[in-house]
Formats: sequence, structure tokens, C-alpha cells
Amino acid sequence: MKPFAIYVDSGANIPNDIRIARDIRVISFNYIVDGIERPCFTEDMPFEETAKAFYDAMRAGAEAKTSLLPAEVFEDALRPALEDGRDVLLFTISSGVSGTYAQAQEAGRRLAEQFPARKIFVLDSANASLGEGLIAIKVADLRDMGESAETCAEWVKENTYKLNSYFTVDDLKYLRRSGRISRTVAIAGTLLNIKPLLMADASDNAKIVACGKARGRKKALDAIAEIFFKRAVRPEANTVAISHGDCLEDANYLAGLLRAKGVNDIIIEYHDICTGSHVGPGMVGLFFWGQDRRKEAPEAARVHAAHTAAQKL
Repeated sequence: MKPFAIYVDSGANIPNDIRIARDIRVISFNYIVDGIERPCFTEDMPFEETAKAFYDAMRAGAEAKTSLLPAEVFEDALRPALEDGRDVLLFTISSGVSGTYAQAQEAGRRLAEQFPARKIFVLDSANASLGEGLIAIKVADLRDMGESAETCAEWVKENTYKLNSYFTVDDLKYLRRSGRISRTVAIAGTLLNIKPLLMADASDNAKIVACGKARGRKKALDAIAEIFFKRAVRPEANTVAISHGDCLEDANYLAGLLRAKGVNDIIIEYHDICTGSHVGPGMVGLFFWGQDRRKEAPEAARVHAAHTAAQKL
């Protein structure tokens, strides 16, 4: 038995083989398509099947939503580990993207009263999808090296913002539906074949913000690869993750750009359903360890300027 338990919400997007090997447990979000609610993750179904059905439904025009998990769901999930006498680390999607972190904190407070001898750490990943997932995987590595839950929690607080994430979308209508861009910008961008570049920012409750744009799909993917080689720490030794909204060919194209320059450890997975409902089919994201987002005030100013410019397309 591992010395402490690691939990993630299903937005962490960790492939099953890695999740099982690292003993990382998943608390599933639910999604709603045309009024029918289903779990985003189940142990007995390959995530590829769930995700592909979800993105196919979106392409067909289905209304897709996700629901916020109540604190009780987190309590029920974590309680067995605590009853076994184990400490717990729980990672959630960024508090700037979802209210999940607040619900998980409430669950942690309640469980701390019931299990005063145990340590419960609820950690905001300041990221989404495999941005959250890579952090959890790294902590699993530290746990297997003998580090305590408390030491791992401190490590996360120091290093979370070194996890960089950049992505692009193929169809602007999904960002428009989620309120990320206006209808006017979506129409203009579609007519001009503009593909936005987006990133997780450096704020305390990290949000997804625009950081640039490219004309055409391949140029957007090329731009993301260029960002990686500017920001990644030791690219050839970096564990890199690519998520995609049912567009494996584009994910492989981006992976090929990285492999051509010496990157070998690349995880490719369908993008999680929780944020997938906002970005839609055709999304491609890149997640990697790199420069600390918090230490780049000039970069933040540039991102804000790029976002303003994008609104004027």
C-alpha cells in the first residue's frame, strides 16, 4: 500500500495505463448532452470511447454542459483512504476555470474534523487537463521516492506555475458559446481563418487567456511548438503531454514537431470532457514543465495586449 493516496478530478486527463501504474485515483465530473447526464470517466470504459462519443455529439450540434461536483462527492471518494489510516493529496482543476476547488476545500475541512490524525491537502493545480495531470504524475514519482504527503504538498505549492499550457481551437463558435469571445470576433475570426492561441495565466486563480493568434491550423500548431522550445526547461528530458478534441492527426503533427528536435517522452490523450465542452472538437493543447509563469510580469503585459488585439479582429 502506498504511504498516502493521490486523487485528481477527471479533468486531469491522465491516460489509464499511467494512472493505474502510478496509483492515482479519479473523481469523475459529470457531463450533460441533450439533457442526459453521464460520468466523464468510468473505470470500466476506455476514455477514448467516452470522449469520441462526446465530441461526435458536439459536432452534430448537441448542447453540451458539465456540472459542478458537490462537496459530498469528494468526501465519499476520500473517506476510504482516510479510514485506512492514509493521508491524502487531492488535485483539482484551476479555481479560475471551475468552482471545483472550493467544493473540494469544503470537503477537506469536513473530513479534517472527522479524521484529526490524518493530513488532507487540497491543491489547486492552476491548470486544466494534463496540466493538472502532469503535476499529479510528478507527485506520484516523489511519493515513490519516499517523500511524505506534506513534503509533496509543499513541492506543489512551489512548482505549480512551472507547468505551462498552451492550446488552440479549430472552431471559434465553442469559445463564443462559453463567453470567451464575442459573436463578432468569432464570425470575423472564422472568415479570416484566424486560430487563437490561449494559455493558463499566472494569476492566483489561474484563468485561460488569449496570448496570440495565427492564420490557419498548421501555423497555430507551429506557433505552439515554437513557444515550447522558448519556454521548456531541458526540452529533451521533459515529459510533455498533448491533448486533442478528437483530432489525433493534428496532435501527432504537433508531436512530430517536438520529436524532430529531440523530445522523446510525449503523452497523447483525448482532451478532457470538463473543459472540452468549452473548446470543442478540434482543440489541441500542449502541457510541459517550463519557465515559472509567476515571474514574468512583462510576459503578462504582452499577453494582455495580445488579448486586447484579438478582441479587435
